[in-house]
Amino acid sequence: MSKRNATSQPPAPFIVEPSGAHTHSLIFLHGFGSNGETFGRVLLDSGMTSKGLRLPQLLPGARFIFPTSRRRRSTAFSRSMLTMWFDKARMDDPSYRKDLQLQGLEESAREILDLIRHERDAKGIAPKNIILGGLSQGCAMSLSIMLCLDYHIGGFVGMSGYLPFREDIDEALAGAPIGDDDDNPFADDGEDAKRHDPAVKASIFERDLLGLPGVEVPEIVQTAHGTPVFLGHSNNDDKVPCSLGEAMRRTVERAGYEVEWKCYQGLGHWYKIPDEIDDVVEFIRNKVGWEVASI
Repeated sequence: MSKRNATSQPPAPFIVEPSGAHTHSLIFLHGFGSNGETFGRVLLDSGMTSKGLRLPQLLPGARFIFPTSRRRRSTAFSRSMLTMWFDKARMDDPSYRKDLQLQGLEESAREILDLIRHERDAKGIAPKNIILGGLSQGCAMSLSIMLCLDYHIGGFVGMSGYLPFREDIDEALAGAPIGDDDDNPFADDGEDAKRHDPAVKASIFERDLLGLPGVEVPEIVQTAHGTPVFLGHSNNDDKVPCSLGEAMRRTVERAGYEVEWKCYQGLGHWYKIPDEIDDVVEFIRNKVGWEVASI
């Protein structure tokens, strides 16, 4: 992509350091047109539980990381330069002209994977102590990344999102051919493809989609299988229809992941306060297994 179409480097992430010893990391991706600082400040300031508690209070050892996407030209908005993880032609139909998404998906995946590696290698945070997630397009981007990982992490939290290339992933999970043999990650596998675990099939597809090298031995232990997933959505979302969220949930479950799905009534394209924050905290406590402070 030329410099006329995207900024050459992503901005530095907005980071809120832990109030105690750094033991956990949460990486959350903003939605279309937003940025890491705006999303991060709003989530941490307004995202209160029913007891009036915020996430940094409940997770004092957590480092909150909110990356900002590059600015790219938006096909859906007359080629305007906007912060977005990848391009889209129609906001409510991610399958329309989906090839426009490919370059942004690849670029953004490399950047977010670098952030995860930094927390793991430079900061010494074990993968089980990392949560990945996002809102809207940030959910779409981060879920694609989670499915491509060759190790499991602590958890995934997605709000008001969808899954790019979902129909293609469903076909891969069903064992259907993917394009021409030259472009088919299962083409040389023969009968072995039929024996692949669903999580392996999803990982193979996502790594190919994101331009990442395949793992040397595609086995379930070389996937994110075992990562618990939380997905929340509004039944009245006017930007990302709830039907896209439900379809995403079904595909992730077909890929072998345990998904906690919550549908919130009477809410637009956002997370519901305090209900969804309560549910996320309980998910972190009960499914991810992190200790949550009692305040």
